[in-house]
Amino acid sequence: MSVETFIQIRRELHLIPEPGFQEFKTQRYVLDYLQNLPQDRIDIKTWRTGILVKVKGSHPRKMIAWRTDMDGLPIAEETNYPFRSTHEGYMHACGHDMHMAIALGVLTHFVHHPVEDDLLFIFQPAEEGPGGAKPLLESEEFAAWRPDLIYALHIAPEYPVGTIATRPGILFANTSELFIELTGKGGHAAYPHRANDMVVAASHLVTQLQTIIARNIDPLDSGVVTIGKIEGGTKQNIIAEKARIEGTIRTLSMESMTKIKGRIEALVQGIETGFACKASIDYGSNYCQVFNDEQETLLFMEWAQEQPGIEVIHCSEAMTGEDFGYMLAEIPGFMFWLGVNTPYGLHHAKIEPDEKAIEVALRMVTGYLAKKATESA
Repeated sequence: MSVETFIQIRRELHLIPEPGFQEFKTQRYVLDYLQNLPQDRIDIKTWRTGILVKVKGSHPRKMIAWRTDMDGLPIAEETNYPFRSTHEGYMHACGHDMHMAIALGVLTHFVHHPVEDDLLFIFQPAEEGPGGAKPLLESEEFAAWRPDLIYALHIAPEYPVGTIATRPGILFANTSELFIELTGKGGHAAYPHRANDMVVAASHLVTQLQTIIARNIDPLDSGVVTIGKIEGGTKQNIIAEKARIEGTIRTLSMESMTKIKGRIEALVQGIETGFACKASIDYGSNYCQVFNDEQETLLFMEWAQEQPGIEVIHCSEAMTGEDFGYMLAEIPGFMFWLGVNTPYGLHHAKIEPDEKAIEVALRMVTGYLAKKATESA
């Protein structure tokens, strides 16, 4: 099938972004597509809103997996696309529509051009949250088709089309969500002495949280504590009884993650004492680091450097989070960045990835999987 087919698939998927574990239309779209392929060449399992597809090898000795994510983000789209999201307030702003189109293109190629080993295509829900990789790994469906190797890609706005960037070892950070709720005593703005103001308490806490990286983490290590949202109060002349802080933690080591969480808890206890309030902490979804297998990654980078029209970059670590890390913690493999050349970053309402990158990905992924699926186990 032509590249244009999968560009069109990407556009159709872009219309229907859905939250994690609610990808019902997306799952139906992919299943409908799969039903049009030769059924004697594939086996299909569903898991929640995800899909596992095994493409049968001619003489299988091992199973090689390719993983894609499926969910969208709660972002109101601001692109100039004629195929903008039809789901108000949701958008494929992280490239999962492209990821799925690429996966379907590679899958289709191997249905019509069999290789020796079995290939497993994983359409994983809930990457953006609450996290689909870990429960999928623990499922009976995955256990029945547990692969020997696993690979994935992620679009990269900052790189030109034709660029592939990766590195052996840590690629993406350990991440944790952060939700803190403060409860005090509300009251009239004219009588502050009779109330206990949680807007003031939250403001002090946010300032204190910014000291953690500067004063508690080794300067030669890396960490991020970002507060992205504060909610508190109901009206300008009412002292707020409650406040809520939402943020994220990113580190390149689990030791730093543990230390940061310990400092957050100590600072929150101090706020409770200092402002005579109650506080609760919820770390939400936690993703482990994406750690690329050294041998597998170096072999891929060496192979990719020999491919025409491809530039391979040995990139630095990134503080982005990806629950593909759970899969790499148990199965050898790697993830790489795919250049899509757009001035807007991931999770931006105006991101418009260059669709020419789909052809690059199809060529690279089919080529490399064909190579791996004909090697001896």
